[in-house]
Amino acid sequence: MTSLENPKIKAVFFDVDGTLFSFKTKSIPESTSNAIKSLRAKGIKVIVATGRSVNDLDHIKHIEFDGFLTFNGGHCTTVEGQVMFRKVIDSVDIRNLIDYAERSDVSFSLMYEDTVRISDESPKVLELYRHVDIPVPPLYYKEDVDIENVLQVNVFIDPENEETFMREVMPNSLSSRWTPLFADVNPQGISKQGGIEYFCEYFNIDISETMAFGDGGNDISMLKCVKIGIAMGNAGDNVKEIADYITEDVDDHGIEKALIHFGLLDETRQIAG
Repeated sequence: MTSLENPKIKAVFFDVDGTLFSFKTKSIPESTSNAIKSLRAKGIKVIVATGRSVNDLDHIKHIEFDGFLTFNGGHCTTVEGQVMFRKVIDSVDIRNLIDYAERSDVSFSLMYEDTVRISDESPKVLELYRHVDIPVPPLYYKEDVDIENVLQVNVFIDPENEETFMREVMPNSLSSRWTPLFADVNPQGISKQGGIEYFCEYFNIDISETMAFGDGGNDISMLKCVKIGIAMGNAGDNVKEIADYITEDVDDHGIEKALIHFGLLDETRQIAG
């Protein structure tokens, strides 16, 4: 780890689910909230990097951030709401998805800047929104659906069928996964890495001055592109394999401990009991 000692970090990117947000407590650990405040007090930019939309981040809005990388990089905004990047899914893929769902049992959600619509209230769909502690969105109506402005889709399909589905139904898009329940689907070329690059340009920060925390498959591009990519202890094996450092679980103060390890927080700082 000698190349990572005493890093000069100017921006830290945080995944939300399983990284900032604990699925066990349905909250952000106090140690994490305090750590983020300490980073910002030092002038280090703190940016959310999530597959969620800004409107699905009410549970972390009590913390001050410097930007929001949402929809896995498909929509990047400042805290004031200035859009620095936006890309929607090809409308052909959305039509294909709707047609495919009508002749199969595949459920999906359509995610827009300000709303989400779901295809049905199947057990898998209800489990997702219970898991991430978000109210179940309303159903979509085919005759009213806006196919031109979908930023992300959640497709409730088994991992073993994902590659075939993407090739045959949504060939102009790409999928990533942080849970067995569903795959995130975004436009081709979209990733958290791309979002980080936009923020680096906006804040005039070099990629060598960045750090990121994540736990899911949609975090891999982000952890690989930054100077220090940190996997949470609760991360999947595929994430841990590419990380520069593996910290503790979100519920065991993993973020605070990693920041202390790399010298971004004082070593004398007390870990919450």
